[in-house]
Amino acid sequence: MKVICTWPTTPLYQSYHDDEWGRPIHDDQHQFEHLCLESLQCGLSWLTILNKRHIIRQCFDDFDVERVAHYTEADVERIMSTEGMLKSRPKIEAIINNAKAFQRIQEEFGSFCEYIWAFTNFKTLVYEGHPEGQVPAKNELSTQISKDLKKRGFKFVGPVTIYSHLQASGIINDHGKDCPCFNEINKANPVVYLPTDE
Repeated sequence: MKVICTWPTTPLYQSYHDDEWGRPIHDDQHQFEHLCLESLQCGLSWLTILNKRHIIRQCFDDFDVERVAHYTEADVERIMSTEGMLKSRPKIEAIINNAKAFQRIQEEFGSFCEYIWAFTNFKTLVYEGHPEGQVPAKNELSTQISKDLKKRGFKFVGPVTIYSHLQASGIINDHGKDCPCFNEINKANPVVYLPTDE
């Protein structure tokens, strides 16, 4: 049976799947953007986030960590009143909080990428069964990273959210085995194959 990624059901989804999802990110600003978007997605569809991505980027200064970390209550109100923006004060406040926690990790490790990629020894993971479509909502790794991020003061970073982040940022390659992106990513990056980890 051919296993491909069936979730890209719109042109926007397809573009995100082809150009971004699962491609390893080694840039802190993009890591921060993906982490913020995954946090905002809690309880919503990913398509909703993609459709509003340009508005979200405008609201958060293109995810400039330094700027977002210095946001005040006035910025929260500005974002809340932005037309088309998601109206969740807890999530907006969490992003500002997380920017500060993100900076602390940068100070400690040199970069957020150094921190998060160290969990996999700087390799993209391919778990047994995942290329055949047996993909969990969370696993031991996402639970471990979630706990560590929460200890460091992050919010809205549960194991499911972090698993989605690991997929999106290419730390885990969960493309279907017959999806062109699967082999393309594996050939272009250091990869380690692991037993199923749920």
